[in-house]
Amino acid sequence: MRHTYNGMAASDLRGVVWQKSRHSNANGQCVELAALPDGDVAVRNSRFPDGPALIYTKAEIESLIVGMKNGEFDHFVAN
Repeated sequence: MRHTYNGMAASDLRGVVWQKSRHSNANGQCVELAALPDGDVAVRNSRFPDGPALIYTKAEIESLIVGMKNGEFDHFVAN
């Protein structure tokens, strides 16, 4: 796999396994994550599987997930 960078085409990340939440919407509109060989994590929009991928460190993804579990982002989906 070539050097990864933010905004690269997700289709260029060959050999990775994309994973989405079991809670994703039936239309497939969700965020997908993939572990990269160097330990980073790629994120893409499932509606645009060949579109851009954002690359984060494991520590950045961990911070996001901990914040989500703690309800820090609930206001984005609250009615």
